[in-house]
Amino acid sequence: MRVRTTTAAACCVLLAVGALAGCNRDSGGGTGDKKVGIDLPRSDSDFWNSYQQYIQQGTKAGEVSALPLTNSQNDIGKLVANVTAFMDRGAKAVIMAPQDTGAVASTLETLHSRKIPVVSVDTRPDKGDVYMVVRADNKAYGEKACKFLGERLKGKGKVAEFQGDLSSINGRDRSQAFKACMAKDFPGIQVFELATDWKGDIASAKLQSTLAAHPDLNGIYMQAGGVFLQPTLALLEQKHLLKPPGASGHITIVSNDGIPEELDAIKAGKIDATVSQPADLYAKYALYYAKAALDGKTFKEGPTDHGSTIVKIPGGYEDQLPAPLVTKANADDPALWANQLQKKG
Repeated sequence: MRVRTTTAAACCVLLAVGALAGCNRDSGGGTGDKKVGIDLPRSDSDFWNSYQQYIQQGTKAGEVSALPLTNSQNDIGKLVANVTAFMDRGAKAVIMAPQDTGAVASTLETLHSRKIPVVSVDTRPDKGDVYMVVRADNKAYGEKACKFLGERLKGKGKVAEFQGDLSSINGRDRSQAFKACMAKDFPGIQVFELATDWKGDIASAKLQSTLAAHPDLNGIYMQAGGVFLQPTLALLEQKHLLKPPGASGHITIVSNDGIPEELDAIKAGKIDATVSQPADLYAKYALYYAKAALDGKTFKEGPTDHGSTIVKIPGGYEDQLPAPLVTKANADDPALWANQLQKKG
């Protein structure tokens, strides 16, 4: 990769001549049989199930030597227990995707004290040291959804927003960006913020109540298609509100995730767009950075050779991967991970 890296040994040489402040904790020299603990965040989302498939492909290919995968099921207590088990089994690096980005701080502190580097996928912990965060720009998710809806609705109407768990930085980033964009660019659109905790049944129940109070609702923003898509479509179909784009009474729907089911729904005219969150790249670069950590590499801010940008964050770095907007015009693009997954299936 063209990302600027240095081995720990080179870092120490530069220190000797005063050219660089800081040196990696290991001496480099390859991963050998160093084990990586990998915790999956949940199994109730099509997006995360796809991510698991890519992780398993990578570990089977030998990209890292992994301990048996664990799944914390959106429970910070289980995540802490799983990480403790990784440490007991001699893990030299950990890949996780903490859903509660505030409560994971003490776990990160423990790992840091034991010099075990952490790669955090999709979510950026609110506090604590990480070797690398692998995620997309979630504020851009909210902004892209806002602009798509605002333009399609011509700046007027009512929109229901399924907010993710606001204890997660992803839920906060998407919600804050969507709200700011709507207030600035489309003040004529009324937004109903529906907190969901990333749960499809809660989103469906709140949408039903919103539709009862506002039958003229003409837009929906789903922050996670993996959990919201099916219950939303089922409710709209039940109420005879699932109408194709261009038809009278059509509710414009934009989502986040980019799972195969969303692309199918776009092609079928059931939803209008999604922002494709790269499950394949999340897995690929989570494993890449875990191996890099074991090899004693360090990273700096700047563009990478895989179309992303590394930025400095408190406590570490973040590789912000690209996440394109998908509409009917490009839903068949073979470069989209969901289309590649469907071909393999």
